[in-house]
Amino acid sequence: MASTATTSCKRLEPEVISLRSLQHPTVPNAENVQESTTDDVPYAQPSVQYQVILVSAGFLMTFHVIGINSIYGLFQEFYTSPQSNISDAEGQDALVSLVGTIGSGLTWSGSIFVNPLISRVENLKLVTLSGAFIMSLGIFLASFASKLWHLYLTQALLYGIGSSLYYFPIMSLTPAYFDRHRGAAMGIVLAGSGVGGLVLAPVFHLLLDRFGVRWALRILGLWNFVLGIPVASVLTKRHGSASQGRTRVSMALVKRGTFLLQSFGAFLQAAGNMVPVYFLTTYSVSVLSYSSTTGSLFLAINTAVNSVARIAMGILADRVGRQNTMIFSVLLSGVSVFALWYDASRSQFLAFIVLYGILAGGYNALLPTTITEVYGVQNYASVNGFIYFIRGLGALFGAPIAGLILGSHQRGASSSLGSSGPSMQVSLEKLRARYNEVAIFDGILLLAAGVSVAYVRWLDARDKGGWSWRA
Repeated sequence: MASTATTSCKRLEPEVISLRSLQHPTVPNAENVQESTTDDVPYAQPSVQYQVILVSAGFLMTFHVIGINSIYGLFQEFYTSPQSNISDAEGQDALVSLVGTIGSGLTWSGSIFVNPLISRVENLKLVTLSGAFIMSLGIFLASFASKLWHLYLTQALLYGIGSSLYYFPIMSLTPAYFDRHRGAAMGIVLAGSGVGGLVLAPVFHLLLDRFGVRWALRILGLWNFVLGIPVASVLTKRHGSASQGRTRVSMALVKRGTFLLQSFGAFLQAAGNMVPVYFLTTYSVSVLSYSSTTGSLFLAINTAVNSVARIAMGILADRVGRQNTMIFSVLLSGVSVFALWYDASRSQFLAFIVLYGILAGGYNALLPTTITEVYGVQNYASVNGFIYFIRGLGALFGAPIAGLILGSHQRGASSSLGSSGPSMQVSLEKLRARYNEVAIFDGILLLAAGVSVAYVRWLDARDKGGWSWRA
């Protein structure tokens, strides 16, 4: 009997170790870790059920955070219009876009303090829930704003700090829990941003028409916090291999050409990516004479296409290579700006909305997976935190510069252009010329980002000792 019991215990032992390894995985030898890629990571994976829950929570989180960031173009159009409730914002594209870019920039750049916090705090539910509350509070308090500086404090600073605390706990943990299907998993998580834009653009426009901007913001803030509670409940404590990596970037990594170029490309892509998102609605209203309702519909179409494309890009990346797919998406998004947004007619602009939506999501969906691929999962937390900090700085750069290029100009073109004389037509042509300059600026940013990403791909192959077509 004793022998039988001993044998039974030995048979059960591997299962016990496997379960414990989900919470306390064994860390491999440091030398082997530095050379390993994500496909070689020895950490035990969680159950499929938990993977599904984590991906679902991530989807809902990006639905909130990136979805709200992506519809800032509606705020941009309203705040700069004659109907604005902000007395010093009418026609001030650069100053108003800065509100949105501070908010979205802090979403990303907040990683520089959120990721170290994640590594130290045992209960990540508190971090995520606090972020959802602060983010929602910023939106709610923005409803009482009457001056631009009020928006800087609420819809920019409070919102940005909160959204970063809400965003990174899930985003930092998810990639470590997937191997073969990491690209598809992150594509699904980040597809939430597209669905968020698709749903929020018409809903917020409807709230704006029915209740006015103040109550629209209050409803949005309260709704965001209520749905943030179940999302936060998924992360009750630190999980597995994701908590084992560094939180500070080592100098050895900083000196690598791949890291420097990856950072530069991240800055440029974030700067370029924000410009169409913020000015798509204002272009359709001010230059193409569409109504604001149609402008919000265009924004919803763009984010809907982007949502599907992020999943498709993730699936494609798992088959043809994640870095390859990211290079393809960034370069072609820049080409689409030159080919379809520059001096766009109505039909041309519709084509741009769809094609840019398809292409622009590739970088965002694949950046986390390529970070683990190039630098190893043990360096994911530190590199991801720093790269997103750089992306936050890039977001602060792109849209405000585009706003300065546009300068101050009259809104509400759609209501007056049809009956105006030659002077109004001249004004419209001048405005179109300014938007052409914005398109050139944006296209250059995105193409330069694509070249940087491609060079990272080449340097990574060199560092790993040989070229592989699938990477």
